[in-house]
Amino acid sequence: MPTLLEYRNRLRSVRQTQQLTRAMKFVAAAQLRRAQSRVFAARPYAEEIVRVLRSAASRIETPYHPLLERRPEQRLLLIVLTADKGLCGAFNSNAIRRAGSFIRAHKDRELQLIAVGRRGRDAFRKQGHQLAGQYVDIFRHVDFHHAQEIARQAAALYTERKVDAVYAVYNEFKNVLTQKVMLETVLPIAPEVVAAEQQPALRPDISDYIYEDPPQAVFDRMLPRYLESEIFRILLESAAGEQAARMTAMDGATNNAADLIDRLTLEMNKVRQAAITKEIIEVVSGAAATAA
Repeated sequence: MPTLLEYRNRLRSVRQTQQLTRAMKFVAAAQLRRAQSRVFAARPYAEEIVRVLRSAASRIETPYHPLLERRPEQRLLLIVLTADKGLCGAFNSNAIRRAGSFIRAHKDRELQLIAVGRRGRDAFRKQGHQLAGQYVDIFRHVDFHHAQEIARQAAALYTERKVDAVYAVYNEFKNVLTQKVMLETVLPIAPEVVAAEQQPALRPDISDYIYEDPPQAVFDRMLPRYLESEIFRILLESAAGEQAARMTAMDGATNNAADLIDRLTLEMNKVRQAAITKEIIEVVSGAAATAA
């Protein structure tokens, strides 16, 4: 049975850990507020540019840009986004597990990996996968040039026909308690299929676009911008999801530390009470023996 001194040392250690986890929770909460505002600001632009591109692509019979070309998916590129650090619950393991399922499902095809985040990079290295690219330490402050670098590499592989499709696995930020693991097709862009009852002439609530520039000029400008904005949004989603997962994990750790402190305090009081009772018995027994 542990001694009273051992209980006190254990309590001191748990209290220090609790202070650390509480501080990490507050830091993650502050970073989450900034990351959340950036995600909410990036989503409307990314969604609208995808809608415009799909609408434009549905109006042409043959692709005017290499990034619009659709071909049999024999060579795949998978971009996996994880965190650079741990202590964020199942955030990293969920993304790595989803990527592993995708790799096993397409084991008969040629697959290249781009790891964004230190945890994913280390996991894929241990599994023996060769990485076409790796980007670490970018989640300290996600900048647009990070998305441009990843987009340039993905676009180069696609236009050079080294890959036939580009997928991304990441944690989409839903709320503080929920991050959903997403598998998203980045390239090629699927043309929008508009049914007859959804035509703008019959549905005034659905907006349509009139394109003054030639299709080639529209796609030359918008497709690189789409790819950059989409990857930038994915980076922001992952960054916000990481901070939310870390805040939730640290909050749980702080509460668990409080429960452990209560249990250790109760056990320590029992040991101390037993020691006091033993001393009282020894004093009473000694006094009785002296009187006899």
